[in-house]
Amino acid sequence: MVDIMKALYYGRVIPWERRVVMTDERKKVEKSIEREKQYFAESMSTADRERFERLGNLCVSASCYEDVDIYSNGFTLGALLMLEVLENAESIISE
Repeated sequence: MVDIMKALYYGRVIPWERRVVMTDERKKVEKSIEREKQYFAESMSTADRERFERLGNLCVSASCYEDVDIYSNGFTLGALLMLEVLENAESIISE
């Protein structure tokens, strides 16, 4: 069994570097997004296109903040779950 704490400490587990699973559904959605962006970009002036691109970059940045919060909350919930399990472990083993 892998010692997760050591793996995290020594950098063998790096959650943000995990490979993204590209399902057919995800590919389809990303392709649709790209087509829509291309459609709007082609109909805009250069200045508007630059603003549109900056808007997209801001949305990506905001999404990253949200991802960090979600990861942090999930990790905290997992740790709390483990604390509860450990608190009850002795009563379960002694039964």
